[in-house]
Amino acid sequence: MPPLRTALLQSSGRPGSVDENLKALDEAAGRAAAAGAGLLVCPEMFLTGYAIGADVHRLAEPADGEAADAVADIAVRHGLAVHYGYPERDGDVVYNSAQLIGPDGARLANYRKTHLFGCFEQEWFTPGKDAVVQAELGGLTIGLMICYDVEFPENVRAHALAGTDLLLVPTAQMHPFQFVAENVVPVRAFENQMYVAYVNRTGPEGEFEFVGLSCLAGPDGASRARAGRGEELVFGDADPEFLRASRENNPYLRDRRPGLYASLI
Repeated sequence: MPPLRTALLQSSGRPGSVDENLKALDEAAGRAAAAGAGLLVCPEMFLTGYAIGADVHRLAEPADGEAADAVADIAVRHGLAVHYGYPERDGDVVYNSAQLIGPDGARLANYRKTHLFGCFEQEWFTPGKDAVVQAELGGLTIGLMICYDVEFPENVRAHALAGTDLLLVPTAQMHPFQFVAENVVPVRAFENQMYVAYVNRTGPEGEFEFVGLSCLAGPDGASRARAGRGEELVFGDADPEFLRASRENNPYLRDRRPGLYASLI
């Protein structure tokens, strides 16, 4: 299978305005498609903004709501898959979610953040219950996760054991935790023998200062793409053949001794 050209949209969009963020998404999708990308990955809560307080509940929509339809239209018109973060309403509760829409407009997977970070998220969201959510795209098994989730090694290892090839991690990584983007994410990719697309917000928003530094890390721990601190659209390839060879040469998963790790659970 050919590599999956992956576009990382590092942007905070327009917090509080779904319409403006959909316009920004449409423009980015056009640029990504023109550059040959088959997948566009957006940051955590890109659809609405992150630091929006009570507007989280006002702007939350079902996974199959109007915003999802609008994203599906963007995906179809530009001929690429789109992965975006948004607040998901399900009955009386709201989740911090991310959804993957295929290039044909089909809803391929929806993930609810399982590890909520800080008082802000714990006040406005309900944690999800499914650690491993996957879909198939471009010959790769795609896994979904959000921000703080990737900082739990057991979480990413669960994806590795389930066969995830490319892990999508929209994030709202803030100062002073930029070492996660710089160091933790490449190590997660290496120790689990997968690609990790870590896509951040950027700049000031409410009480937070987002640090950018989005990256596509490969199974060798090297960054195939790395953004700076500002608004950027960067590209990297998730190569199934390189991944196969790397897994053959790296024995982490084969050399595990699960019987020794019972105390972890």
